[in-house]
Amino acid sequence: MTNRTTTLTATRKTVARLAAVSLVALAVAACAEEANSQTASSETPIELAQADTGSTAAVEAPASQGSVDMEAVLEEGPLPDMVLGEADAPVTIVEYMSLTCPHCASFHNETFAELKEKYIDSGQVRFIVRDFPFDPRAAAGAMLARCAPEGQYFPMVDMLFEQQSSWAAAQDARGALLQISRMAGFTQESFEACLTNQELLDDVNEVRQKGAEEFDVQSTPTFLINGERYAGNMSIDQMSAIIDANL
Repeated sequence: MTNRTTTLTATRKTVARLAAVSLVALAVAACAEEANSQTASSETPIELAQADTGSTAAVEAPASQGSVDMEAVLEEGPLPDMVLGEADAPVTIVEYMSLTCPHCASFHNETFAELKEKYIDSGQVRFIVRDFPFDPRAAAGAMLARCAPEGQYFPMVDMLFEQQSSWAAAQDARGALLQISRMAGFTQESFEACLTNQELLDDVNEVRQKGAEEFDVQSTPTFLINGERYAGNMSIDQMSAIIDANL
């Protein structure tokens, strides 16, 4: 009887862990599928250009996956856009992201800081973030970033991506998100109020729906750059090739 009870307990724990992981499986599969296709289509040979100071490598820009009307893209939506950079920057980038997508995390953790320093802070790029959640946890993260104290939206997004592995597939995602949120200035009460704000959830979902229906966003990350659509994670060299061509 003791052996049978132990076996049942272990089985239940395994099922619980699998249930937690299944909540984010859709997001991972969706962004992974696009990233794989992007890798196949955009891994271009590196061209070597000789300069007086030596050899430098330049990566070709990935091919656009379709055009979009940027005037329509930049029209006011259900939620105010979260923007970095100058309004009159010659290049505008709109990123649709899901906070549980590992490819979005890779872009933000490995590429975004250099992109910001090189192009956003220098006034050459205006960068706009929009949520495209594939699962309830991504939607919860998006809501919490929106509810963060003034000036803490982008730091909250940074924390959620940096600590994605600690909450996106955690058995107790709510507890993990609360711990992260406290570092951004949330209290238990403000945390609960945010996650039970049905209007905010509806608006987040409307942003996703509009992106899919009007701009053919089907996966994350997807970047709309000066009227062209690029799906999948990109390196700083690939981003630079696209941006430089528009300057």
